[in-house]
Amino acid sequence: MNIRSIISNDNYSREEILYCLNSQGDDELALLEAGGRIRKQFVSNKVYLRGLIEYSNICAKNCFYCGIRRENKTVGRYCLSDENVLDAARFAMAKNYGSIVIQSGELSSPDFVKRIEQLIREIKRMSDGNLGITLSLGEQTEETYQKWYDAGAHRYLLRIEASNPTLYKKLHPDDPLHSYETRVNVLQTIKKVGYQTGTGVMIGLPFQTMEDLADDLCFMRDIDIDMCGMGPYVEHKETPLFQYRDQLMSQNDRLSLTLKMIATLRIMMKNINIASTTALQAINKEGRAQGILAGANILMPNITPGKFRDSYLLYENKPSTNEEAEDSTSSLEAIILHAGAEIGYGVWGDSLHYKSKL
Repeated sequence: MNIRSIISNDNYSREEILYCLNSQGDDELALLEAGGRIRKQFVSNKVYLRGLIEYSNICAKNCFYCGIRRENKTVGRYCLSDENVLDAARFAMAKNYGSIVIQSGELSSPDFVKRIEQLIREIKRMSDGNLGITLSLGEQTEETYQKWYDAGAHRYLLRIEASNPTLYKKLHPDDPLHSYETRVNVLQTIKKVGYQTGTGVMIGLPFQTMEDLADDLCFMRDIDIDMCGMGPYVEHKETPLFQYRDQLMSQNDRLSLTLKMIATLRIMMKNINIASTTALQAINKEGRAQGILAGANILMPNITPGKFRDSYLLYENKPSTNEEAEDSTSSLEAIILHAGAEIGYGVWGDSLHYKSKL
C-alpha cells in the first residue's frame, strides 16, 4: 500500500484512510501534495473568504474543552448589538466578500431566535441579497432552522467534534443537553431543511485514537456533508480537559495530523468546501497557508469588533484577537497569495458537492 495507489481509487477503506493518517516522510508529502492538487482540479484554485462575526460568547452548553463553556466564570460575557453585526456585514460588503458567518455560543431562547432571524433579513435587504450567510449557532429545533433558512441563511455548520459516541461522552457532561444522538439527529435535520451542511472535529484530543480520526472521516462521508471545518485541539486552562494536557501529542504533531486529515478528506470528498481554520494558526503562523496547500479552500477573516475578540476565546493563543477587521483581512489575503491561490471575491463560493445533488 502507498499513497499514490490509494489516490487512484474512488472508494476508500478504513485501512487506507488509516494509512494516509499514519503516513510519514515521502508518503506524507505525497498525500499533502495530492490534497492541494485535487482542490485545484475539482474546486478551482480560488479560496473564498467568509467574514466571521462572533455574535455572542454566552452559551448554555458546558462542554469540557471549550473556553466559553457555561461554568467558566472568568470570561467576560457579551452579545453584539444589532448595529455591531450590521456594521460588520457592511465591512464585508465593502471588502467584496461573498459571504459572512454568524457564530455564537449555543442559545435557543425565543428572543435569540427572533433576533437572528431579523438580522438575517436585514443583512439580505441591505446587500440586495448578494451577501451569503452561513450560520454556526448550535443545536436548534427544525422550526428554528426553517425560520432562519426562509430568512435567507443557506449554509449551516454544526461540528460533531468527535463521531465516536464513547469519546463524545468523555468531552461533554452526561445530561440531555449534551446528547450525541441529538447532535447527529440535528445534523440530519439541517440537511432536511435544505442547508449546505457542514460539520467537523477536533484533532489531537485527549483519549482520541488514530482509528477515531479515520472513523470521523468516514462519518463525514457517510452523512454526505457539503463542507467541513476541523482543526487541531488547542487546550484552554479554564476547562476540565486541561488536566490532561501532559498526555497530549505535541502541537507540531497536531498540526501535521490536521493537515493530513484535510488532505485525506479532500481526496475522499473532492468537491466539498473545507476551511483552513483559525486553530491551525494558533499553533503555527503558517498553519492556515499550509491548510490551503493541503486542500482547504475557505478562510474566515475575523470581522468582529476588536474589543470583543478577547472574550471569544474557545482555546488559548487564538490569533488576531488584537487586530481590527481591516488588519485581519489583510493578513488572510496575504496567506492566500502566499499559498499560491487566488482570492474568490464577490461570490458565495457555494459547495460544488451540494450543487451536484440538486
